[in-house]
Amino acid sequence: MIPLILSGGSGSRLWPLSRKLYPKQFLALTGEHTLFQQTLLRLSGEQVGKPIVVCNEEHRFIVSEQLAAIDRSAQTILLEPFGRNTAPAVAIAAMHLLADGRDELLLVLPADHVIKNQANFHQALDLARTAAEQGEMVLFGIPAEQAETGYGYIKIGAPVEGAPGTRTVERFVEKPDLATAERFVAEGGYVWNSGMFVFRCSRYLEELKKHDPDIYDTCVLALQRSKIDLEYVRIDASTFACCPDNSIDYAVMEKAARACVVPLDAQWNDVGSWSALWDVQTKDEQGNASKGDVVLHDSRNCLVHSQSKLVTLVGLDDVVVVETKDAVMVARKDRAQDVKHLVNTLNEQGRPEAQNHCQVYRPWGSYDSVDNGSRFQVKRIVVKPGASLSLQKHHHRAEHWIVVSGTARVTCDDKTFLLAENQSTYIPIASVHRLANPGKIPLEIIEVQSGSYLGEDDIERFDDIYGRTDITLN
Repeated sequence: MIPLILSGGSGSRLWPLSRKLYPKQFLALTGEHTLFQQTLLRLSGEQVGKPIVVCNEEHRFIVSEQLAAIDRSAQTILLEPFGRNTAPAVAIAAMHLLADGRDELLLVLPADHVIKNQANFHQALDLARTAAEQGEMVLFGIPAEQAETGYGYIKIGAPVEGAPGTRTVERFVEKPDLATAERFVAEGGYVWNSGMFVFRCSRYLEELKKHDPDIYDTCVLALQRSKIDLEYVRIDASTFACCPDNSIDYAVMEKAARACVVPLDAQWNDVGSWSALWDVQTKDEQGNASKGDVVLHDSRNCLVHSQSKLVTLVGLDDVVVVETKDAVMVARKDRAQDVKHLVNTLNEQGRPEAQNHCQVYRPWGSYDSVDNGSRFQVKRIVVKPGASLSLQKHHHRAEHWIVVSGTARVTCDDKTFLLAENQSTYIPIASVHRLANPGKIPLEIIEVQSGSYLGEDDIERFDDIYGRTDITLN
């Protein structure tokens, strides 16, 4: 069984911690490891193969780095130029395997779920495998023990013959209003649609071709025109742009013959909002969940996350307060789903806070914006051991580099030299330059930019060891 990890979402409802270029699946929200890493770590055993990962091309280096951090590797990383929902992503993965003559069982898993009871999860996997080997299209259903309006519901039917613990799908129900959700819970026999599936590649493509041939045909062409780039498969953008945007549920599962449910009672949570994150966090005696430098007085059932400053609450109940270096978000906990509307507004206004954090991650390390003005910008840059930035030049800005720790190898036009701690250098406008870390510890520098234009797109690249072509990624 091949895990297919879908990690292309943006997690807008967890803004400001989750941003488009560093979304929630790559954040350590519920423990030491990120949600993406937790998804991989809960997969074990000889019957589960190396995963396939589908992600946005902007996240490719984050995926590779987070795999390496837990000593895991993917058999393939499929890069989407932009999101087209889950049905095309799964189709291309299935076609990729079949092209190698491998009609495997696919275990489709979103990268941003929390599953605390791993024993029950693995028992459910065994039940799903048995059903899928018989040709069933299996989805995992979460027992609907409380009224929730953020999930789709499934009315379960009779047991599936030859597949113990598996039930037929009687009908799918869209996300209901509160009264309908309460009725479903009272009646019983309903589960939440988890968005996790098991089926054989050929079965999925058979149903997709029957019910949504436009997606099927477009994915065939997109994969044929894709290119191998290092460890990645780049899906052809011009073809993929023509692909309909649709989910597995709408495109396939709601129309498929032999769709069935394996109930999954494993303390599952899709961490789809701040209120959902509060549900899975450790709380104090007043029901407050907090992280960072937080002081609370006479407050109950709150979620408070501080990244860089002291955050204090007095006399508040059922609120969410999230502080990052460049934004603060305050909401009633029962309105946490509406944070996505804030993000839409920020995008409409062209605000960078919707896209990036102050700290921006790159394959060579990261940089953090410290201060800026009309003609200057100060950054803290960290370069990983053995890594280097691209050989480049800027047409509108000069740069001053001061080494805080580590050793820097600097190329500036025809000169290459080393800088140690407390040493500095000047990079004139239009000089061809490169910063590298030849040492075994991280290199940290302070960069002061000055000039008439300080945008990230003022870069002409001559050489890059990471094969990047996007001029916004320096």
